[in-house]
Amino acid sequence: MVRSKLLTVAAATLLSQLVQARYRLDTLYDSSNFFDEFNHINYPDPTHGFVEYVDRQTGQTDGLSGIKNGTIYMGVDHTTANPPSGRRSVRLESQKTFTQGLFIADIAHMPTNACGVWPAFWTYGDDWPNSGEIDILEGVNTQTSNQVSLHTSQGCEMSSFGASRGCTVVSKDCGSQSGCSQTTSDNQNYGDGFNAIGGGVYAMEWTDYRIAVWFFPRSDIPSDIAAGEPHPILWDKPMASFSAGLTCDIPKKFTNNRIVFDTTFCGDWAGSVWQNNGECQALGSCKDYVASNPEAFAQAYWSVNSVKVYKSSLL
Repeated sequence: MVRSKLLTVAAATLLSQLVQARYRLDTLYDSSNFFDEFNHINYPDPTHGFVEYVDRQTGQTDGLSGIKNGTIYMGVDHTTANPPSGRRSVRLESQKTFTQGLFIADIAHMPTNACGVWPAFWTYGDDWPNSGEIDILEGVNTQTSNQVSLHTSQGCEMSSFGASRGCTVVSKDCGSQSGCSQTTSDNQNYGDGFNAIGGGVYAMEWTDYRIAVWFFPRSDIPSDIAAGEPHPILWDKPMASFSAGLTCDIPKKFTNNRIVFDTTFCGDWAGSVWQNNGECQALGSCKDYVASNPEAFAQAYWSVNSVKVYKSSLL
């Protein structure tokens, strides 16, 4: 009986994707409007990182944020030794919130693999965790491939139904303290490997039935994305897929999310797993290393061509 119900739900998921495959552009962020539509957030880091997020004026005056070579640049301070309040960085959040849709980010460069670094491209709702969080592109320290995670309130478990073979489920309970996570095996979808190929496109589809993430290398971006008419149902299986089945009500658990880019240091994740990484552990403590080695973070920057949000023609 349970198996029959799960198959029915899976079939409903696929049917929903087929029906909602046609998307129209809702919002475009690029070099012409990004810094007017995203806010520099300069309150203390909620993840307790050794970081000082700066405001827009400081970020742009000091070269931590702005338009460089026609792309959206978001970097960190890589010249100041022993900053008293943490290494300066930027956290940019969209003013607009979104519920469901297809999110496509063309990213040319992301922060490098480096001990102490914790970069993320993600979404979250103001009523956290009740309104959800979707970590599309995230990792710490010398991690070489992306880890996709979701967070929400209790009562939400997700399977990896529909994901590619390279996906490994770390945890299924999205309402736990650490959320639900799926790791990937492609060393070109994160950090140094990502940057070596000129980056590429990340796509996240958020529907009633599942939240899925794809990565397309620069040399293999689907023609429908390039044409501005994306059809996810025509793409290969996603690198990560969180399918609700009978165990999570996505419309209730994920709503009104902002888009975020940030780079922090140490903190609740990069700092907590520091001792598990032999290369990083040999450098001393995370905070001391980040403070005294600014040159190690010269490549810890984002270079983004655009972020596009598409809505289903039925929404």
